[in-house]
Amino acid sequence: MKTLTQIDIDNFSATIRGRVVTDTDSDYDAVRSIWNDMIDRRPKLMVQCSGTADVVSCIKFIKESGINFSIRSGGHNIAGSSIRDDALMIDLSTMNSVFVDSKNRRAYVEPGALLGDVDHETQLYGLATSLGINSTTGVAGLTLGGGFGWISRKHGMTVDNLIAAQIVTADGESIRVSKDAHPDLFWAIRGGGGNFGIVTQFELQLHPVGPEVFCGLIALPFDSAKETLKKYREYTATLPDEMSIWAVIRKAPPLPFLPEEVHGKEVVIMAFLYIGDEESGAKLIEPVRKFAEPHGEFFGMMPYKAWQQIFDPLLTPGARNYWKSHNFERLNDEMLDVIVEYASKIPSSPCEIFIAQMGGYTSRQAITKTAYVHRKANYIMNVHARWDDSSEDELCIAWARAFFKSATPHAMGGAYVNFMTEEENERVPSAYGENYAKLTEIKEKYDPENIFNLNQNIKPK
Repeated sequence: MKTLTQIDIDNFSATIRGRVVTDTDSDYDAVRSIWNDMIDRRPKLMVQCSGTADVVSCIKFIKESGINFSIRSGGHNIAGSSIRDDALMIDLSTMNSVFVDSKNRRAYVEPGALLGDVDHETQLYGLATSLGINSTTGVAGLTLGGGFGWISRKHGMTVDNLIAAQIVTADGESIRVSKDAHPDLFWAIRGGGGNFGIVTQFELQLHPVGPEVFCGLIALPFDSAKETLKKYREYTATLPDEMSIWAVIRKAPPLPFLPEEVHGKEVVIMAFLYIGDEESGAKLIEPVRKFAEPHGEFFGMMPYKAWQQIFDPLLTPGARNYWKSHNFERLNDEMLDVIVEYASKIPSSPCEIFIAQMGGYTSRQAITKTAYVHRKANYIMNVHARWDDSSEDELCIAWARAFFKSATPHAMGGAYVNFMTEEENERVPSAYGENYAKLTEIKEKYDPENIFNLNQNIKPK
C-alpha cells in the first residue's frame, strides 16, 4: 500500500457525493460505533455513501491505493467485520430506502436499511418477507449470510426470497444478478456472505403476513427445564409451517406479566408466532401452556411490526456480546442435559440460550439451491453471552466456549455464518459443506485477489 497524502484523500473525496469522515470530525466516534461494544477500532476514513456511484468510487480508490477496507451496512455483525483499524470504511448505513411494489409483492431495499425499515414499509400493505427477530439488524448482512426469522418455516430463508440484487464487484463494475443474469454469482450471494461484492439493492419477495398475527410468550419454571424441553422437542415436530416456537433459556427480565419474585431467576420462555387466525393459533399453543405450570404468559393478536420489535430492549447497542452457535437435526436427551447444565451457570443476567425452530419450507429445499447449505437443521441454537463490564469478559466468553464444546458431539456440524465470531475462520469450510468447493470457484472468477476478505472468508480456488 502506498502512503496516502492529503492530496490523495482530497482527490478521492471529490468523487464522493456522500460524506467522507475522518478523526478530525466531531462525530467520528459516533459514526464508527457498531452494535457490539467489544469491537473498538479506528478507521482512517469513513465514506457515508449516497448511492452506487459512491460505492464504485470507493472500490476504485481501494484498488489504486491498496488501502484495507471494510463494509458496514447495519453494523450488527457479531464479529465486528464492518470495521478495521487504519482502513477505509464503506459505510452504507445512509443508503436505507425501501420501496414496495405491492401489486407484484416486491420490496426494493438498499443495503443500509434495517429490519424495522422494511417492516414499516411492507406492513402498510399487510406484506412481509422472511427476516430476523430484532428490528435494528441490518438487512444486508442478514440476507447475505442466509437469514431466518419467525416466518421462515412458512416462507423460507431470506435468501429463498431474494429475487435479484444490484452488486458492485471487485473490479468496480455495478451489475444486476438474478437467476437469469450472472446466475453463478446470484447463487453465491444467497448465503455466501460479503465475499463476492457489495450489494447496493436487494429485490425481495413479499408474502401476505399481518398486519396482525397471533404471537406471544409463555414463561415456564426452570426446575422442570429438561422435561419442558423434551415436550418442546416432540411437539414442535408436529406443527404446521404456519407456527414457529422458539425456546429461550435465560434469567427472567422484569416483564410486566411475570411476578416480581421471578425476575432475575432462570426461566424457560416459549416465544411463538402463528400466521393465521386467533382461534387456530390458540388451539396450537394450548399444549405448550401445559408443558409446566407457567410463571406468566402474554399472547394474542398483535401487530406483526410490534412483535418484530419485542426483543429490541434485550438487544440494544452498547453492550459486550459474544456468540457460539450449533445446528441440530434433533435435540437428543444428552444435549438437553448440556443446555440445562449451562443454563444453571449463566454468568450475567442478559446472557441467554435460544433455540430457533426451523424445518418446514426451509427443509424441503435442495441443499444446492443456494449457497446456504443447512437445510436439514430443524433447530439453530445460539449461545448468546452478553454483559456490560469489560471485567466480565473472561468469565462470559469462557462460559459460551465451554457450552459450545460440550454441545459439539450432539450437533450436526457446520455453522450459520451470521453467528460466527471473528476467531472461527477454521469453521468456514464446514459452514458451507458440500457447497464450499463451488463457492471457491465463483470467488476465483469474481474476486481472484480476495479484496473482499474481512468476513467469514471464502478464499479463491
